[in-house]
Amino acid sequence: MDTEAGREQVLAAAREQALDAAEELFYARGIQTVGMDDIRGASGVSLKRLYQLFPAKELLVEAYLKRRDVRWRQRLAEHVDGYEEPEQRILAVFEWLGRWFAEPDFRGCAWINSYGELGATSPRVVTQVRAHKGAFKAYLGGLSSAAGLPGAVTDQLFLLAEGAMVTAGITHGTEPAEQARGAARVLIEAQRP
Repeated sequence: MDTEAGREQVLAAAREQALDAAEELFYARGIQTVGMDDIRGASGVSLKRLYQLFPAKELLVEAYLKRRDVRWRQRLAEHVDGYEEPEQRILAVFEWLGRWFAEPDFRGCAWINSYGELGATSPRVVTQVRAHKGAFKAYLGGLSSAAGLPGAVTDQLFLLAEGAMVTAGITHGTEPAEQARGAARVLIEAQRP
């Protein structure tokens, strides 16, 4: 039993090392330009073990997107949870986007980037992108509902946030988050009686 537990621990550690390397390389350089040998070199996980863990690169990409989704949404929620007033919580989403855009390694939205690279050929990537975007939209919907806003505002806020992500990925600036936050404020104020 201890041997099995030890083996599982080794595999779990190797999986995390591989995912750490994959996340860094895929996000910085793009998925298609990074080979499994690059992941091996950056992670220190042997190629044999890497293929044991992820028999196809697409499975590694899928795991990378799943793990990044959990982290991304957790970071967003932690920031928004610092605000109590419902309308301020919505605006805090855009404030957090601005902080994310200002990070030195920001290279745009990982899911939009992945979809752009592999959306036409990888159903697994499409599933992960749609799951992430759906969860983000649902999160905005919860914030909008708590603020007493109609459902249509959620769609508009989502488009503002997504547009800011795309624009910031291209311009490498924080201004899109500030502009989207201003537009979100106008949308919210327009709903007041």
